[in-house]
Amino acid sequence: MTAAYIGLGSNLDEPRAQLERAFEELAALPQSRLVARSPLYRSAPVGAPGPDFVNAVAELDTQLSAAQLLDGLQAIETRHARQRPARNAPRTLDLDLLLYDEMALASPTLTLPHPRMHLRAFVLRPLLELDPRAEIPGRGSARELLRACAGQAIERLDD
Repeated sequence: MTAAYIGLGSNLDEPRAQLERAFEELAALPQSRLVARSPLYRSAPVGAPGPDFVNAVAELDTQLSAAQLLDGLQAIETRHARQRPARNAPRTLDLDLLLYDEMALASPTLTLPHPRMHLRAFVLRPLLELDPRAEIPGRGSARELLRACAGQAIERLDD
């Protein structure tokens, strides 16, 4: 089994409900097991206008290849009516493959680790909830990287 971390985000059509359904769908992926899920967080959109996002991170153990897992994530996004009109546009659901074990990969369809995760408090903070010693291959400690994102507003949502 390979450990994979998935970033979840939504800011349209009941974002909390979108993420709750997405967690269920991640748990149902073939040859995979949902190990843990972070609490939900609210954050402002980055690089585009729109409503605040609800974000989280999920940890999976999977036997799927990184490409197969990405295909599964994109199928879940499609079921949530994900549209891609422009980069950083508001969305019903965004699922990003953040980490796939310690794999480093740069292909036309997939870059690992996720190329902007080290710049985003809404990824790093929930990731650290799941793994307080998380390391981003080629970047370093997620905890140190989060300190560099101190100016980004993020709020934990209590259930």
